[in-house]
Amino acid sequence: MTKEDEMLEELKQIRELLTPVPAPAKEKPKNLAREFLDFIKKYKVLGLASAFIIGLAVNALILSLSQDIITPIIGIFIPGFDSIADIKLGVFGIGNFIAAFINFIIIAIIIFLIVKFASRIGLD
Repeated sequence: MTKEDEMLEELKQIRELLTPVPAPAKEKPKNLAREFLDFIKKYKVLGLASAFIIGLAVNALILSLSQDIITPIIGIFIPGFDSIADIKLGVFGIGNFIAAFINFIIIAIIIFLIVKFASRIGLD
């Protein structure tokens, strides 16, 4: 083979590599129900919905813990206030903000512990 034939063969290989290959046609679902089921399977919607519902239940539990147990305990140590919500700084009622901040910290710690435990047992 001459040098020109080798170059010509190399150029043919390059052309083959650069020629786009048509993508295989995706099979379309036959009806709306099948398309909906494919959507649920592909995006794992049931798992997401379950996680959301459990998240709402855990949120209600944590808010109850914070508002009914932790906040009154803190209120005991602040003289003159029955509840954290009664705390004011001048004209600003900062008690509700402090209660919401405490709720956030508790929720963040619990979520951190749940994720840490889940990763420890191998759940991703």
